[in-house]
Amino acid sequence: MSFFGEVFSSEIIRKPVLDPKGEEIGKVKDLVIIKGDPMPIVSMLVIEKKKKLFSLPWSGLNLFNKKVISSKIYKDSLQPYEFNEEDLLVVRDILDKQIVDANGAKVVRVNDIKLEGYQDNAALTAVDVGIRGILRRLGIERSSEDFLNMFKAGLPYNLISWNYIQPLRPKLNAITLTVPRQMLAELHPADIADIISRVSREEGAHLFKDLDIETAAEALSELKPEMQADIINAMDTDKAADIIEEMSPDEAADILSDLPTKKAQEILENIEKEDAEDIQELLGHEDDTAGGLMTNEYIAYSPLMTVQEASECFKQHAKEVENVYYIYILDKEEKLIGVTSLKEMLLAEPDCLLADLMETNLKTIAPGEDEMDAAQIISKYNLLALPVVDENGYMHGIITVDDIIDMLLPPAAKRKRRKV
Repeated sequence: MSFFGEVFSSEIIRKPVLDPKGEEIGKVKDLVIIKGDPMPIVSMLVIEKKKKLFSLPWSGLNLFNKKVISSKIYKDSLQPYEFNEEDLLVVRDILDKQIVDANGAKVVRVNDIKLEGYQDNAALTAVDVGIRGILRRLGIERSSEDFLNMFKAGLPYNLISWNYIQPLRPKLNAITLTVPRQMLAELHPADIADIISRVSREEGAHLFKDLDIETAAEALSELKPEMQADIINAMDTDKAADIIEEMSPDEAADILSDLPTKKAQEILENIEKEDAEDIQELLGHEDDTAGGLMTNEYIAYSPLMTVQEASECFKQHAKEVENVYYIYILDKEEKLIGVTSLKEMLLAEPDCLLADLMETNLKTIAPGEDEMDAAQIISKYNLLALPVVDENGYMHGIITVDDIIDMLLPPAAKRKRRKV
């Protein structure tokens, strides 16, 4: 069978198919795709004649190109075809569908599909996600290109090789074994979250469940609250607990507060006791307060510790804390008495005590104070983090500049906690 060059699906669909005598036996309705090596290939044409569907195997073709499609067999030899959910069809299952362009970290829509000759087969080699694909389907690609050329403006190509895309629906995964889902895990969590936000909930949940725990936790923190709750609520408790445990306590508390109480309690019972207690403490604070905004992840040392000792401890403790801006100094009763920056500690002599290094003129806020007061203090004194300290001097946590930015986002993305 002769197939030379390349062809797009829009140039094939609705094209007449001729028998050996040159008589039309029907028009191309769709193409059935199967897994090939290295690319998916066309296994069958679905032919429509007088509203009836017939199957024309690839082996039954004589010519297949944008000008002529001819068959080795006659109409009477064609077998009836019924649409099958198990088949993968170009028009029904790929065209106009959303896919993840893992190379470009975005969701795109398939406007056309490129086929190329490969070892007597038609291989699916790329998808067109640009304006050319749309214009080609409308039959005005050439005229549009000529028009733009008059103004010395080109019509850009936007083809993505099948090697670099990851279809979302499970049925399509079978023909893209060369593109592992790990490609998505290598994207920035914000990019993964953006992709999940742009597809249906069903597709987003399917995409999310295959991420490793660490990546899932980072991506989850970038999603809107309602989507976070939907994803975690749909998961089995063990995996949900693993993801929540991986997150910072304040982010975990935000998500758990949006879940049904029973689900939140089940998750808390399945994570480490210390982590659960940290989260429970945060859940106990009212919305719109400093306590409701803070995280209880911070690093604090004794004033009698030397800079060298603190530096050695810091190397271990910092691994477990998301953001570290300052070292807080607590006395024997765990009350806050001072603070020092990482810069000051790095510039100090190794045998210098933290007591001699710390700043004692502290800027703090009480847990019950309004969150906007915290924002004003951080802004006024150019702080990266603000300690949350109660009336007795005990430190409960810190509010970071990141927390303030999140708090000041539009209401649709703002998180509200409730007690669990």
